[in-house]
Amino acid sequence: MFNLDEIYTVSDFLSLCNKTIENNIPTCWLQGEISNLSRPASGHWYFSLKDNRGQIRCALFRLNQRNIKFNPENGLEVLVRAAPTLYEARGDFPLIIQHVEPVGVGNLQLAFEQLKTKLKDEGLFDVQHKKPLPVEVNTIGVVSSSNGAVIRDIIKVLNKRYPFAEVLLFDCVVQGEGSADKLAQAIKAADQSNQCDVLIVARGGGSLEDLWAFNEEVLARAIFAVKTPIISAVGHETDTTIADFVADVRAPTPSAAAMLATPDRLELLSKVAKFYGNVSQLGQQAINQYQATLNQLSASLPSPDRQLNLFAQRLDGLNTHLNYQVKTKLRFNQSKLTTLFEQLKQHSPSAKISHNQQLNHLAKTQLQQSIQRLIVQQKSTLEGLNDRLEKSINTTLDWQKNKLSQHTLGLDHLSPLNTLSRGYSISTIQDNQVLHSTADVKIGETITTRLSDGKIHSQVKKIEKT
Repeated sequence: MFNLDEIYTVSDFLSLCNKTIENNIPTCWLQGEISNLSRPASGHWYFSLKDNRGQIRCALFRLNQRNIKFNPENGLEVLVRAAPTLYEARGDFPLIIQHVEPVGVGNLQLAFEQLKTKLKDEGLFDVQHKKPLPVEVNTIGVVSSSNGAVIRDIIKVLNKRYPFAEVLLFDCVVQGEGSADKLAQAIKAADQSNQCDVLIVARGGGSLEDLWAFNEEVLARAIFAVKTPIISAVGHETDTTIADFVADVRAPTPSAAAMLATPDRLELLSKVAKFYGNVSQLGQQAINQYQATLNQLSASLPSPDRQLNLFAQRLDGLNTHLNYQVKTKLRFNQSKLTTLFEQLKQHSPSAKISHNQQLNHLAKTQLQQSIQRLIVQQKSTLEGLNDRLEKSINTTLDWQKNKLSQHTLGLDHLSPLNTLSRGYSISTIQDNQVLHSTADVKIGETITTRLSDGKIHSQVKKIEKT
């Protein structure tokens, strides 16, 4: 016989097991291979941790994922810190994962390699997307922290090398939680300001953890999206970040970035001096050439005194010729004026007026006669057209009356009333529906029979079909 006190319900037994597990098995580290990884919409991760002899279910809840930088994958060998528990609803024995990191490769290093491969496959590192640095630089935007030595180093280099450029600092935190998002926002703001010819994203050296903000995907995509050329200057020469691969130009240090962004003042002064020498030499050559040409022209010009004598002689000759032409023209015009005066005396204005009056009277008489003839002619034409119109109207009316009479006769032959007058009738039922067959009416229904001189309303007593 068994003792009733030793009988457990399933839930009580599972609760007892759960307490035993939680009280006796501490949080421990386990090493194994990830398999059956799933990521539901809740954000939690579920997978199996296995080796060559067994496996166990694991749950990594969303709040414990904050410090995991790499992307877990099936087949990845990992080291986990977990606490065992018993899921009483299903009787499962899962591990609640508190921390996970890859075996052999650091957490951050694996995340770095995974993101690098992903962005490279998408083409964010391709040379064809790299923007060239501007030749003329007026304003340089620096995305960095105002508290670090980076901005001071950049300004120091620019003061020596190229003091003509204006520096705009977009102050931002470069380390810690959320720093990648803030850096991305600062880069976007600097690009949208349309004030900078080139941007420098910079910070000093540090460990991989210190520089991790520059390995975040959000910052890499922000650098790739801007239109302003970007120089990445993160850490020391040996430090390499994702931002370095995406940026248009990578500088080993912030000071080197300032040198890459601007031309050297001494080189510019040397070029200006060289250009000045070339321009001076070309100007002197042009002056010498123009002087030689001027000398040749001066030698070919005649003496001014001789030219004045020649012009004076020509002026005297022209003056004599002008006097002769004026006198000749005056004599000719005087003779012409005398002739015109004699002709004017021969043509009296009064005789001209009288002759014109006679011509006007004659023209008036001819015009009146022409108008009278035209009126008579048009009146005769109008009377003829009126007679033709009356004849045409009468002929058309007679033809239309004859045609109307024919149509009336045809309608009379087709008229139902004419048919009724010959002894026929029309029977209808409700809604004036004409009866075509005995099937259209039922016994007891009222029918209306129309004759030529009236209507008969009757009730159906019997239906006989032929």
